[in-house]
Amino acid sequence: MRLGINLGYWGAGMDADNLAVAQEADRLGYDVCWAAEAYGSDAPTVLAWVAAQTERIDVGSAILQIPARQPAMTAMTAATLDSLTKGRFRLGLGVSGPQVSEGWYGVKFDKPLARTREYVEIVRKAMSRERLSYDGEHWTLPLPGGPGKPIKLTVHPEREHIPLYIAAIGPKNLEQTGEIADGALLIFPAAEHLEATALTHIRAGREKAGLTMEGFDVCPTVPLAVGEDVTGLADMFRPYTALYVGGMGSRKQNFYNQLAQRMGYEKEAAEIQDKYLAGDKAGAAAAVPHSLIDSTTLLGSVERIADGMRAYAEAGVTTLTLAPAGFTLDERITALRAGTEAMERAGLA
Repeated sequence: MRLGINLGYWGAGMDADNLAVAQEADRLGYDVCWAAEAYGSDAPTVLAWVAAQTERIDVGSAILQIPARQPAMTAMTAATLDSLTKGRFRLGLGVSGPQVSEGWYGVKFDKPLARTREYVEIVRKAMSRERLSYDGEHWTLPLPGGPGKPIKLTVHPEREHIPLYIAAIGPKNLEQTGEIADGALLIFPAAEHLEATALTHIRAGREKAGLTMEGFDVCPTVPLAVGEDVTGLADMFRPYTALYVGGMGSRKQNFYNQLAQRMGYEKEAAEIQDKYLAGDKAGAAAAVPHSLIDSTTLLGSVERIADGMRAYAEAGVTTLTLAPAGFTLDERITALRAGTEAMERAGLA
């Protein structure tokens, strides 16, 4: 199992610290550094900034939002970043959610699976540098009856095949991800539920494509906090968990809430969502069960974190992406170093 880090969203008040965290992860031998985007900072700019000031760590988009860009533009971005970084770029894609897709980008959130499949096909075709033509339900290239003609990418990526990941939560999306992608970006992963909530669906998609799990990167993001007070550390993540389970998406379309339900928290997920959508964010945070936080994070002493890492490795995780928590840069760096130490103690390094 390899280690990665997730810097989250740039512009959240820790920008200078994020660069220092990425540089320390590079020095410690972490495998990949991911950056996110929603409706603030964009991922490619952040990744270029980080890549220019690191030496060996890969940089990856977690995610580039599909409604934000035409697929050919994404292929251009991926090829450019791969060229600039000398082959250190990983392309993570996702459909985002209905509120962002329709409210921010003005793109209808319909048929997300079909849209993702077509998008991936076009991106891969463009990055292969063959002349681009495509006849699908959502994209037609070139447009018929006009002056457009099939053209090909002029920049040469460093590699013939840039690793492509998809952020997936629901069973159907996970299955399709196994079928068409090189890896899956997961969130709120509990080791004991990983097979039922994710891997069984990914494996079905791999089998549909005539593939095995060999070479497929199972890549969940897991918050990390070091200390002796596990309950206190878990409380740090109550607002974060409540935001996703209670407030990400609408009442009917909240993928994180549905995931919590599939992990056995049906009643609690409903209560968190009711309170969050009613404006009671503190009440929603208080309603998050400690066990939900503890099972989807790495908290406590280095030895306890090592035990958690072993559980993730045994569950089938191939790249464990850490989000080191702390109120200061020193605390985040300490957490980052603890991650390396825990991997060694777990016998996974």
